[in-house]
Amino acid sequence: MSQWVPVRAIPMAICLVATLLASASAQNFSPDTIRMFHQLREQPNDLARYEYLYATILKLPVTKRQLAMQMFASAEDELGLYNEAIRDFPLQSRVPRGIPLPTPATWKIANAADVITKLATERRLVLINEAHHDAHTRLLTLALLPRLRALGFNYFAAEALSSKDKDLMQRGYPVDDSGTEYLHEPLYGDIVRKAIKLGYTVVAYDASDHSQQDRESGQADNLYRQVFAKDPHARLFVHAGYAHIDKAEGRLGATEPMAMHLEQLTGIEPLSIDQTEFREQIPAQPGDYRQLIKEFAPDGPTVLVNRATGKPWSAQPRKYDVNVLLPPAAGAGAIESGLSQFPTTVHDADLWYLMLPQHIIKQRPNWLARRNGHVPYVISTILCKTIFPCVIDAHYVDESDDAIAVDRYAFMQGNVETRLYLRPGSYRLDATDVRGHILHEGVIHIDRH
Repeated sequence: MSQWVPVRAIPMAICLVATLLASASAQNFSPDTIRMFHQLREQPNDLARYEYLYATILKLPVTKRQLAMQMFASAEDELGLYNEAIRDFPLQSRVPRGIPLPTPATWKIANAADVITKLATERRLVLINEAHHDAHTRLLTLALLPRLRALGFNYFAAEALSSKDKDLMQRGYPVDDSGTEYLHEPLYGDIVRKAIKLGYTVVAYDASDHSQQDRESGQADNLYRQVFAKDPHARLFVHAGYAHIDKAEGRLGATEPMAMHLEQLTGIEPLSIDQTEFREQIPAQPGDYRQLIKEFAPDGPTVLVNRATGKPWSAQPRKYDVNVLLPPAAGAGAIESGLSQFPTTVHDADLWYLMLPQHIIKQRPNWLARRNGHVPYVISTILCKTIFPCVIDAHYVDESDDAIAVDRYAFMQGNVETRLYLRPGSYRLDATDVRGHILHEGVIHIDRH
């Protein structure tokens, strides 16, 4: 799975399944691919989608696995398998031809949230992107929400939300049907909770049109109609995917991105923040990302600032204003003890674990373990009662059963333990199998260390 996929191909390839179905004829998908979309929609839960995509990948020729692997990695991300998601859908970073990489002689590192907040002071429109299969790209949005709110930003828009959830703002938290499957990932759910708690008006804006160009235009139209047409003095913060945030065409080929259309509609130039141009790969591969990490060694979301001018670095300033570098997520590897070699494919991983009798401790990403205010809580496959795969979910005790989990992890085989990362408080801890049957339920209390 080491093939590089151009970033401009991603948004259409892994956009919402409903959108893919609506646009199937326009995109000339094969009958097998369309069948996969339909069957994926029929799966009852996230674990069932994971299992279906796993089985589907095994049946496909290697040359036909790309789209399924993209969707599979997103399913892993939604189940808390963050290291595995990055491993199974690698995106290689490449600076556009003719643009030299920054060096420490001219550039220095700075905290991304600090720099972006300063840049946003006089702005009315800020857009930040994510890689849909990488929850690490949601961490900076969480950090920016209170800072931008303090500047007077009063609307927050998230691509994964659906306008069908009319009770979201009153309820105060997202549920399974509040949007697409991307929203089922705990950090995405936390973003929406936090935005509501901070007093933002939360907006759903995605469009399911028949072509990529129609989708970009439709997203911009929805944002204009729901925000600026109603409130001419609004200040809007948008969390989007990939090249939707671009102010000029290029990464989507000849397609004009959403941000470009929104600027035309409003006359407001957006501040566009990119987190997807320079990407980690697991196992680590030579390339621009690795070189930048070696030169600057960021320990959190980081931007590079020119030592002479103070301006942040953008590899493609016509398209976006700032590049964000995220440090490697996996540390020494995805296995913390007992094993010395990291399997290179999802199939090898499953077979490998099943052959090993010893206890395995699965390491989750460094950024997850280092989140301020979160405490590690050990979970193990004992909760699954020998039924695999199973998913462990932690929910706030005062939220409904269908609320987005605060943290979660899917176990694929027995004799394994790992950690959830939770704020101090009380939680319902549930284990369910691929059919949604409850294997364990109870209440846990997390104390402040």
